[in-house]
Amino acid sequence: MPSLTTPAQLANGAQVGDGSAAHAEVGKENLALRKLVALCGHLTSLAAQNAGIQAVTELIAERTDATVAVVDQQMAVLVAALPGESSERAATHIQDHVVHPRLANVLNTTSHTRRPLRLPDTESSSSLTVAPILVGDEVPAYLMTLGTGGHGFGEDMSLLLSEHAATICGVIMGRERVVAAAAGRARDDLVAGLLSGRANEDGEVQRWARHVGYDETQEHHVLSIVLDPVANQLDDDRGEELLARLSGSVDHFFATQAPDAIVSTRDSEMVVVLPATAERHPGSRATRLGDACLKRVRRQFSDVQVTIGIGRPCRDAVDIARSYADARRTIETARRMGRLGRVVAFDDLGIHRLLLQTANLDDLRTFAREVLGPLGHGDKAGAAEYLSTLSAYFRENYSPQRASRELHVHPNTVTYRIKKVEEITGLDLGNYRDRLMAQVALEILDAVGDGR
Repeated sequence: MPSLTTPAQLANGAQVGDGSAAHAEVGKENLALRKLVALCGHLTSLAAQNAGIQAVTELIAERTDATVAVVDQQMAVLVAALPGESSERAATHIQDHVVHPRLANVLNTTSHTRRPLRLPDTESSSSLTVAPILVGDEVPAYLMTLGTGGHGFGEDMSLLLSEHAATICGVIMGRERVVAAAAGRARDDLVAGLLSGRANEDGEVQRWARHVGYDETQEHHVLSIVLDPVANQLDDDRGEELLARLSGSVDHFFATQAPDAIVSTRDSEMVVVLPATAERHPGSRATRLGDACLKRVRRQFSDVQVTIGIGRPCRDAVDIARSYADARRTIETARRMGRLGRVVAFDDLGIHRLLLQTANLDDLRTFAREVLGPLGHGDKAGAAEYLSTLSAYFRENYSPQRASRELHVHPNTVTYRIKKVEEITGLDLGNYRDRLMAQVALEILDAVGDGR
């Protein structure tokens, strides 16, 4: 800061040239200093009043007639202010004018020195002051002041003002982080209570649901998004780090693609409570967004395996726990079927969700082999061809004509193969019980394979 000549020095005979000019200069500097102290005091009071960083930029812009902004590490404008203009216009002004070949070096230097720097006026732009905003040991953003407006603040005083304002912004941003973290934990606790069905008192579930933004006037689906540690062979430390990065990616995806969704991170999964929309199929929005989310995750985390389970629709808040249990059971079913790394909806499992309740999968395979005989063992020549024909025959409601179109063969070929299946297995497919056993056996082989 420039040295100040005080009245005492003048009284002692300091050589300052013309006395009236010296007194005027001293008065000017003292006035600027008083303005600086008052402005710093006002900035400090903003932090005590729980104001946001927008209020800080507006105050500095108003008092210095400058354009003031807070930008993040990627140079995205978080807030901006310009006297007499909207915040959007101020942000555009900053983006249009803060283009300087030395700016990258300035940001790098301020990050390391933790001190503000100033780029002087040039023919093409006004002076720019950059001050790092510290939150703990991190520099998440910078305070930028474009021009000083000639309000009596010299270069040194402008740097002091920017440094103090950046400190106030750091206090505010740190406080907002603490509040957001506490709110996030409270939100996660409420969501955890809804998913577990802990709140059993009358009206308690509804109150919890309203707190997290759940709307009982429309249907929802619960999505469970799981990072499979077995498939990815992750140790605990890397698994926790990966889960943190993954949850951030998923949270950002739904924040941009489905802002009405409720997203919560649990021990080893992300849970999304997603409102349904008036689409043709009730689960289509959940499936569509699940597929899009999975594609994004695969692009960002190519070496991991993520599975998304979708529960049945729920409307009443008390049914959230049931839809979540569906989603978890769907993932477990996908794991047993060897279909991890996909989006699987509970409603699409069909009879599989009943079959796979059996603890021992070998019991299911034994049943299928007993019903289908040599075809179930795979020992018969052409077994796969016979079984695929039988599946198409069942799917097309026992119509050889429709099955033949699906298989691209002649209807007589389908009829011949069905008769051969009856001969090989001893089944009478004209009998309801035999047809039912054959259909169940085929579903078992589809779900869990033949075990070989």
